[in-house]
Amino acid sequence: MTQETDSSNSIIRQLPPEISNKIAAGEVIQRPSSVVKELLDNSIDAGADHIKIVIQNAGRTLIQVVDNGSGIGKEDIRLCFEQHATSKIQDMDDLFRVRTLGFRGEAMASIASVAQVTLKTKRHEDDMGYKYEIWGGEEKSFEPAAVEAGTSVAVRNLFFNVRARRQFLKTDATEFRHILKTVQQAALANPDIGFELIADTDTIYDLPKEQSMKERISGMFGKSYKASLIKFREETSYLTVHGILADPKLTKRSRGEQFIFVNGRPIQHRWLTHTILSIYDTWTGEKDYPFYAIFLEVDPKQVDVNVHPAKEEVKFEDERSMIKLTKSVVKKALNEQFLVPDVTDREQKDDSSSPRGFSSNFNFGGRKNTGSKQKQDNPVKFPSRINFDRPEKSSKKRGQNDFSKQLYDFDDQSEEQGAESGQDAGQSDRPQRMRDRGFWQLHDCYILTQTRSGLCMIDQHAAHKRIVYEKALSATEAAIPSTQQLLFAQTVEFSASEFSLLEELHPIIQRMGFNVQLMSGNTAMVSGVPADIDVGDEQSVLKSMLHQYKELDGKFDFDERRKLAIAFASKTAIQKGKKLTDLEMENLLDQLFACEEPYKDPLNKPTIEYIPLEDIEARFR
Repeated sequence: MTQETDSSNSIIRQLPPEISNKIAAGEVIQRPSSVVKELLDNSIDAGADHIKIVIQNAGRTLIQVVDNGSGIGKEDIRLCFEQHATSKIQDMDDLFRVRTLGFRGEAMASIASVAQVTLKTKRHEDDMGYKYEIWGGEEKSFEPAAVEAGTSVAVRNLFFNVRARRQFLKTDATEFRHILKTVQQAALANPDIGFELIADTDTIYDLPKEQSMKERISGMFGKSYKASLIKFREETSYLTVHGILADPKLTKRSRGEQFIFVNGRPIQHRWLTHTILSIYDTWTGEKDYPFYAIFLEVDPKQVDVNVHPAKEEVKFEDERSMIKLTKSVVKKALNEQFLVPDVTDREQKDDSSSPRGFSSNFNFGGRKNTGSKQKQDNPVKFPSRINFDRPEKSSKKRGQNDFSKQLYDFDDQSEEQGAESGQDAGQSDRPQRMRDRGFWQLHDCYILTQTRSGLCMIDQHAAHKRIVYEKALSATEAAIPSTQQLLFAQTVEFSASEFSLLEELHPIIQRMGFNVQLMSGNTAMVSGVPADIDVGDEQSVLKSMLHQYKELDGKFDFDERRKLAIAFASKTAIQKGKKLTDLEMENLLDQLFACEEPYKDPLNKPTIEYIPLEDIEARFR
């Protein structure tokens, strides 16, 4: 017996297409780069060998992708904007052997539901093409048109009918960086296809087709990459691993140039990414990120590409074997390039503590292998500009808490004792006062000094970072920035993403004391730098600032000025491991307590720790 449902009493309703499409668009189309990705996937699947991408206002106003692929027939034009309409899946088995980038049939319907879309297309065998317009899911026009063979899709005013989504978009620079990353992924995976990227009339990329992988990489990321790339390939019955690794010296302080592809599809895989970065740890620091592009070719039946709404993640049938093989191949490629035994130390070759046949002293590209983070044989050059003009010890600064008062009262007592004995309490008597006060550097990282009632420990990097940070902030507010002019202006080449960020931050960077002239071809002329930068280090500082800024941009809700000041301070502050003189240590403390907030670095990590004398005494009871 069948029980009928009274629809009048039902609280569940079938959503109309215009609402369901917008909900689907929320999963597929998250930002302008999502549109770029879906359109690029379609162009690549259509067999294009040249793709042109035009962007206006970081994709808010216009995203246009033009290709010379197969084109779309008249009878399929309307269908391609229907939900779950696709030419790539015929039955259930096809879903488990997908070789195309697109296959769900969701993208065009999702885009058309939240934007104003104009499609122009013509098949190579047809005499006439067609123009089709659809706004917010509603058809506006469909007519014959004289167009070139291939397909052009122009997406205007993204999220024009979903105001809330539009308000959640980030700054133009951030959105454009996501678009740039998407284009980079497509261009790396398809070096046989020519790519042209134009943003607001500026040509960002003009990459010819049929390039070698090294030519493609240097064309996108800079000529300096070409001579520092390591090609590798390994084939097994289950998996083929090939790609390009960069020399560890090309590392950057922010992520963004790490690429993994499975059957030509860009993916994110945390486990594999962590594994690859851990291999580089032998040659790089903890926060250094090298360039790599790794391609995994596997039978489509062995990998599920339908586990993520945006197809950014995949699931392998045998993930452990994939990780193990990829790790082995990458490690072998790097070791062959950089792991060179130091055969000059022959006395250690018979060391019983070393594995047979290996020396216990290896040279990793000029660095000694100590089993942990490597230190260079030559001392590392750090900027150590600590102002030797001692700041006034104002009562306002000293009165911030009892600790700073104790520290300076102890110093004042030394000065008074020197005055009573007839000694000059000025600059010439500083070494004696410092010995009385007591300064020690622990592991070239921490400064120790005594107070009247305990022990003070200062993190030299965090302390100097606070000093440089406040100076940089003040510089951005000054009427005339303090700049040291370079004897010879330096031309600096940036990647496309770096240059885009440099353009956005250019006014603030200028106020900080840089004199930077933006030029064509992702280059800039640097003719002046702030006084805190050692001349000759301007390129490194500028690039490091941009990378650090990108890292902060996604983690902290600071304004641009603060984030840039933090990035500048992180690069130019003295680092842990830098040996300081007694005079430098004293001046570092003096300048620290002249700061507005001396007890925290710009990211609220402590600069100072204090141990009372009674706590120390308690440890010896």
